[in-house]
Amino acid sequence: MKAMRFHEYGSSQVLRYEDVDRPVPGAGQVLVRVAATSFNPVDDHIRAGALAEMIPITLPYVPGIDLAGTVAELGADVTGLEVGDRVVAMLPLDSAGAAAEYVLASADSLAPAPQTTELVAAAALPLTGLAAWQTTFELAELKPGQSVLVNGAGGAVGSLVVQLAVDAGAYVTAVDAPQHADRLRSYGADRVDGPLALAAGPAAAGGPFQVVVNHVRVSPQELAQLTNYVADGGVAASTAGPIPEDPARGVRSASLWVRSDRDQLTELVAKVDAGKLRLHIAAHRPVAELATVHEDAGAGRLPGKTVLLAP
Repeated sequence: MKAMRFHEYGSSQVLRYEDVDRPVPGAGQVLVRVAATSFNPVDDHIRAGALAEMIPITLPYVPGIDLAGTVAELGADVTGLEVGDRVVAMLPLDSAGAAAEYVLASADSLAPAPQTTELVAAAALPLTGLAAWQTTFELAELKPGQSVLVNGAGGAVGSLVVQLAVDAGAYVTAVDAPQHADRLRSYGADRVDGPLALAAGPAAAGGPFQVVVNHVRVSPQELAQLTNYVADGGVAASTAGPIPEDPARGVRSASLWVRSDRDQLTELVAKVDAGKLRLHIAAHRPVAELATVHEDAGAGRLPGKTVLLAP
C-alpha cells in the first residue's frame, strides 16, 4: 500500500510517498481503509522534531492524527464493530497515522462517523473537535448563561468552540479577522468583532467575560493582557500558550493538551448529525501532496482546515 512517511526529522522535504507493507490487526485492533485524514499544526511540529522529547516516535513515521474511513478487518477480541462500518478516530500522536491507504487503530478509539456528512469531511472533526470539547467543558467548565470570549474564533478549533458554547446556552463574543464574520454569525455568535485591540481593554469588546478562550499565538506580554478580559472568579482557557492567573480576583487559567476520547467524539458526531455542529473545510488535497501542505502551512499559505484524501 501507499503511505506518506518521514525517516528523519526535518523540513517538509523529509516527507516521502512510498510503498509499505499493509498492517495486520492484532488483538483489540481494527484495520481501517482510510478515506481521509487532515492536517493539524502539531503534525508540523512532530515532523520537525520540536516535540521529540514530549512525543517520542518510532521512525519511519506516518503522520495523520485524524482518521475517517471504513473498517476493513477486525483483530481478535474486537466486538461491536463490523467490516464496512464508517468510523472516525483521533489516533495516538506517537503511533502510525492515517496518511496512508490503511491504518491500524485501537478498537476502543473508534466512533461511528457522522451520517449527515461525506466520510472524507468527517476527517476534519476528531482532533479539532476534541480540542474544542475539552477546552469548553473540561478546562473552562462552561455553564449555560455565561459570557464567553473566543479569540481566534474563525480557526478550526475556535469555530467549534463557538458552536459548542452557543449550543450550551452561553452568550458568545467571537473575535477574528473580518473574512470570518458572516460564518461566525451563522453559528449563532451573539457578537462578532474583528481582532482584539488588547490595549483598548475588555470594555471595548463588551467584557470582561466569565470565560475567555484563546486560540491566537501572541507574545507572553499579550497573553498577560488577556487576563484583564476575564471577570472576577472567571477562567481563561488557551490552546496557544498559558494566560497568567490573577489569584487576587479569583481568575484561574488552564491550557490544553488534547487527548483521544471515544465518548466525547461520539457526542461530537451526534451534534454534527443533529445540525448543531458544522465543519468548515477550506481545502481538499490528495495525501500525496502532504509535503506541499506542510510547506504551505510553514509559510502561512494554508487557507484553513485542509482535508487530505487517501489514494
